[in-house]
Amino acid sequence: MSAASTGEPMGKTVSAAYDAALEVIAAVEPRVAQATRQELADQRSSLKLIASENYASPAVLLTMGTWFSDKYAEGTVGHRFYAACQNVDTVEALAAEHARELFGAPYAYAQPHSGIDANLVAFWSILANRVETPALAEKGVRNVNELTEDDWETLRKRFGEQRLLGMSLDAGGHLTHGFRPNISGKMFHQQQYGTDPTTGLLDYDAVAAKAREFKPLVLVAGYSAYPRRVDFARMREIADEVGAVLMVDMAHFAGLVAGKVFTGDEDPVPHAHVVTTTTHKSLRGPRGGLVLAQEEFAADVDRGCPMVLGGPLSHVMAAKAVALAEARQPAFQTYAQAIADNAKALAEGFLTRDATLVTGGTDNHLVLLDVSSYGLTGRQAESALLEAGVVTNRNSVPRDPNGAWYTSGVRLGTPALTTRGFGPAEFDTVASMIVEVLSQTQPGTTKAGGPSKASYVLADGVADRVRARSAELLAANPLYPGLELG
Repeated sequence: MSAASTGEPMGKTVSAAYDAALEVIAAVEPRVAQATRQELADQRSSLKLIASENYASPAVLLTMGTWFSDKYAEGTVGHRFYAACQNVDTVEALAAEHARELFGAPYAYAQPHSGIDANLVAFWSILANRVETPALAEKGVRNVNELTEDDWETLRKRFGEQRLLGMSLDAGGHLTHGFRPNISGKMFHQQQYGTDPTTGLLDYDAVAAKAREFKPLVLVAGYSAYPRRVDFARMREIADEVGAVLMVDMAHFAGLVAGKVFTGDEDPVPHAHVVTTTTHKSLRGPRGGLVLAQEEFAADVDRGCPMVLGGPLSHVMAAKAVALAEARQPAFQTYAQAIADNAKALAEGFLTRDATLVTGGTDNHLVLLDVSSYGLTGRQAESALLEAGVVTNRNSVPRDPNGAWYTSGVRLGTPALTTRGFGPAEFDTVASMIVEVLSQTQPGTTKAGGPSKASYVLADGVADRVRARSAELLAANPLYPGLELG
């Protein structure tokens, strides 16, 4: 583990920093200080397998708690709408520089507050580039301020007539990839592609056929619950064939791209027009977003504020710079490879115990466990595991009969426990613990006496046994070792 991770002992300086900070907080609102202490205790004592969560380094966490939080900085580096932004310029420029160098991207934008914000910036940048700019050229004007109200009415109609093709939610896509209740499904005419009914894998020929029929402006690739890698060169071929912009959401697997686990056709950055990501998850940074783009889209992405975003969170941009600097260290590549190796070990641990996995395994950072073979819904499985101290999240499986609320699956990711120092042997043990819980959980009943999709009954003693085994694993791989609060 690198010094940037949570796997090496902290010095007295770190403990003193957090003790002092909590004392200051407690003097104003002691309940917040106590909740903060309890959150650390809870995270230390649970097996965190949520694929979208991780543990940021103390340097990243401390960077967010500074006076950069007090500064407004709408605009871009060197071109702000507020005075005295020279220090914000420094940290935003550093975040963008580290992102460009880390991912090999021509352009990086560090202002998005979250992954959804990054996707909104990307969508509207694509609309501006492919709809608004041609409209201006057609009118012979230089900028949008020269358009009349009639021009704007025409332009709004053009914006509203555009099409998006993205991965369906049950196949592993994200809400922001065209899911109808999400803003992305409302601002575009949308259709979705899924996976092969037999293998659960992406069928690129089927995606190409749908793209030819639908002719989208935007083809979205990327996933939040698909346990395999994607051929982004093939996705770019599909986009080019129909004249679409290829946008890749790599929020979940950005750490594997940064760590050079995904290279060549599996690295989206050389192939996509626009790439979005979060900076937490497998990147192990602060909660926030990034947009990477080809030069063609740089000017449009730079309009993210005020086009979509409010004032940038300068303290979070500073933390992004620190996290991205950590990710540029050689040790991060070792960490990223360990994430993938551990996911394979977790999958193999399930398969040797006759569990059912979507696609039959994994080659990225997550495993999608179909719990219907245990007679459970995803909600029941998630709750039973939580009782035993295993933190997961329920997730749809392809063509899920239980829908997006109850689901038939549980998603498990390896980034967080890999940060703690878990290796393949520990993940095999984790698989055995999860199978023990699920195999001894029964569906509950409703008040009317019928079968329930939510309640469950876990056999006596199972939770205690699993918690005891979990405690041994966690003690051997402590979270923030050496960080002791007074």
